[in-house]
Amino acid sequence: MTPARDELMAQLWPVSRRYLASYVLFNQAVADHLGMHPTDVQCLNLLTLEDGPVTTGRIAELTGLTSGSATRLVDRLEKAGLVARQRDEADRRRVLVAVLPGALERFGEVWRSLSGDWVAIFAEDSEDELAFLLRHMNRTVELGHRQIARLASGDV
Repeated sequence: MTPARDELMAQLWPVSRRYLASYVLFNQAVADHLGMHPTDVQCLNLLTLEDGPVTTGRIAELTGLTSGSATRLVDRLEKAGLVARQRDEADRRRVLVAVLPGALERFGEVWRSLSGDWVAIFAEDSEDELAFLLRHMNRTVELGHRQIARLASGDV
């Protein structure tokens, strides 16, 4: 490594810890504002990225939760009127979890209120910088999934 790279790496570690902590704390603030658990907020976020209703097993995969914890999460979301369980039309033995229409209205209001600031931080970035950020974020998501699996397996 070069001295310049060493210095950048030395700066990167504390900044990355602050970056991660700031997002966790932001998520907590959004959850508090909505009167929800932070994991429930992110589960709903992830469900909106899926092509349609999913199984509780898929929710466990998306969130890194155990199947029991994912079931309890779905129970909370169902009790809050945000999702509903429904039989899979293709396989009546399977139960799917679907986000209810209108359930995300309040989320939409909060995100619309906050999104301008998020858009603004990327406004001055070039296309190359945006491509780098996209690559970095995708790699971070993949790493996060691998680390969750590693923690769940006890391989730490």
